[in-house]
Amino acid sequence: MKNTILVSLLLYTTHIFGQGPYPTDAFRPPLDIPIILAGTFGELRSNHFHAGIDIKTQQREGLPVYGIGDGTVTRIKVALWGYGKVLYVAHPNGYTSVYGHLQKFSPKIEAYIKKIQYQKKSYEVEVFPDYGELKIDKGELIAYSGNTGGSSGPHVHFEIRSSVSEKPTNPLLYGIDVADATNPILEKLYLYPLAEDSQVNKSAERIEVNFTKQSDGTFLANKVIALGKIGVGFIGFDRQDMAANRNGIYAASLSVNGKTYTSYDFESFSFGETRYINTLIDYDYLGRYRKRIQKLFKSPGNKLSIYNELYNNGEIEIREGLTYAIELKIKDLKGNNVTLKIPVEGKKEALKIPRTETKTENYVIATKPNNYDLGGAKVYFPANTFYEDFYIDLKKGQDTVGIHRNTVPAHRNFTITFDASKYSKEEQMQLFIARLDDKLRPSYVSTYKRAGTFTTRTRYLGTYTLAKDSVAPRIRVKNFKEKQWLNNYKYLSLAISDDLSGVDTYSATLNGNWILMEYEPKTNTLTYNFDDKILNQKQCVLEVTVTDNVGNKNTLTTTFFRK
Repeated sequence: MKNTILVSLLLYTTHIFGQGPYPTDAFRPPLDIPIILAGTFGELRSNHFHAGIDIKTQQREGLPVYGIGDGTVTRIKVALWGYGKVLYVAHPNGYTSVYGHLQKFSPKIEAYIKKIQYQKKSYEVEVFPDYGELKIDKGELIAYSGNTGGSSGPHVHFEIRSSVSEKPTNPLLYGIDVADATNPILEKLYLYPLAEDSQVNKSAERIEVNFTKQSDGTFLANKVIALGKIGVGFIGFDRQDMAANRNGIYAASLSVNGKTYTSYDFESFSFGETRYINTLIDYDYLGRYRKRIQKLFKSPGNKLSIYNELYNNGEIEIREGLTYAIELKIKDLKGNNVTLKIPVEGKKEALKIPRTETKTENYVIATKPNNYDLGGAKVYFPANTFYEDFYIDLKKGQDTVGIHRNTVPAHRNFTITFDASKYSKEEQMQLFIARLDDKLRPSYVSTYKRAGTFTTRTRYLGTYTLAKDSVAPRIRVKNFKEKQWLNNYKYLSLAISDDLSGVDTYSATLNGNWILMEYEPKTNTLTYNFDDKILNQKQCVLEVTVTDNVGNKNTLTTTFFRK
C-alpha cells in the first residue's frame, strides 16, 4: 500500500512540474556539507540564464569537491573569467556534471593540467582528455572549491547536462536536497498597454499596480481599469530556508478567467537560446533601473523554449463593459507558491500618461542590415541584430560617437569602425576603442587595427570613443623583499595592474625558466606555488613582464634566496 501511494505521489509531482524521467538516486551531492544555494537554475543573469546551481561553501575556499557518480573527465578548462577553473565529467548514464570556480583540482588532475600548462607556457588552457584517460569513481575527490573566474564570492557552480545535446537541466531534479519550505517573494506588479489604443489606469505606458496580502495568504491587486490589448510583468524572487539570497523563481503562470494564457518553467533550456532572456525581461527597465521585470507575454523575437502553455502570446484583450479575473502565480521546485489576483474592468478613460515615443531620423528594421555613417566612425548592424524595429538615436562625432542607449538589447554582434588615419603610427599604437559608462569612464573593448582604421565588434549600444593609453602596467612584489631568504614560503605573490586599457598578457621566468603564475584579475594578483619545484639554485632571479592591451610593457626583475 505504501509503495502504491509513493508511486502515485511521484507521478503526481512529475505531472505538476512537467519533469522528465530524471534519475533521483544515481548521483550524490558534490560536497559533504548541507546544500545551501546562492543561485538557482534558470536565474536571470546578464544576457543569459544561469545554467546550474551555485552552492555556498561557508564563505571559504578549499572545501573538498567530489564526483557525483562514476565517470571520466572529458574537459578541463582554466580561464581568467567565466567558470574559472572548471571540470567536466561524463557519466555512463548519459549525463555530464560540471564543477566551476574551483580553487584547484585533485592531485592527479592537477598534475595532468599543470603538465599541459608548462608545455603551452600558459595559465589559461582548455583540454579534452581521451575518454577513459582520467576515470573517477563516485565520491572520489576531484577538486577543491574556490572563487576563480567570474565568481563574486566563494562557491561551487554545479551543472548537470545531457552528454549528447549539452542541454543543462535543473540539478535539483536529480535528488539533490535543499531545505525549502519558504514561499517565493512577489515584489512588484506591472501592466503594459501593448497596442496604440490600449490603456491601463489612464496610462498608455507601462505602469506599476499596487497589491496587498489577504488573510488566506494570497495577494490582491488594486482594481485595474483598462482597455485594449495588455500584458503582465512582475519582479519576484525565490528564497530557500537557510539563505537570504534573492534567487530565481522556478515557474510562473498567468490565467484569465480560469484560462491559462502563459506558463513557463526552468526545467531545462539550451545554450543556443539563452541570450533570448533579453526578450523575456523588460530590457528598457533593466537599462534604466538595474532591475529585471519578467514579462508574461511573448515579445517580438522571443524564441525561448521554456513555455509549457502560451495562448495569444500571453496578451490579454480587455473589452469595454466586461470584467476579468487575472491570476498570476509564481512557484519554486518544492511547490511553494504565491498567487496574485488582479481584478480588471474594461473601460475607456481620459489618459493622464500618453504614449511617448522618441522619433529620430533613423529607423532600424530588425530583419534587414543597417549601415550608418557617424562622421569619425561607421556602424554596421547585420540583419537580426535586434529583436524588433525601433527609432535609433545616433550622435555623430570624430573621436566620440553615440549609438543609442543601452536600453535596447542586441542579439548579435555589430561592428563599429573608427577612422584613425589622422593620427601618426606612433599615436595609433597607444589608441584603442573604449566604451564610456554613465560617468564617462572608458573601458577597453577589443580593438582590431588595420591601415588606419580601428574596428570592434560588440553587442552593447552606448557611447564609444578613441582613448589613449601611454602608461605601462604596474608590477609590485607583495609578500617578499629583494634578496630575502624564502625557505619557509609556500608561494610568491605579486600585484599587477593597468589603469586604462587593462592587462593583456603576462609572463614570468625563474632563473631563466618559464614558470606558471596564476593570475586572479579580481584582486590583480599573480601567484607562483613553490610546489612546482623547478628551483635548482639558492640565488633565484625572478623576472615578470606585463603588457597592456595597446602594447605598453613593463618588466620587474628581483632576486631572492631559497634552499
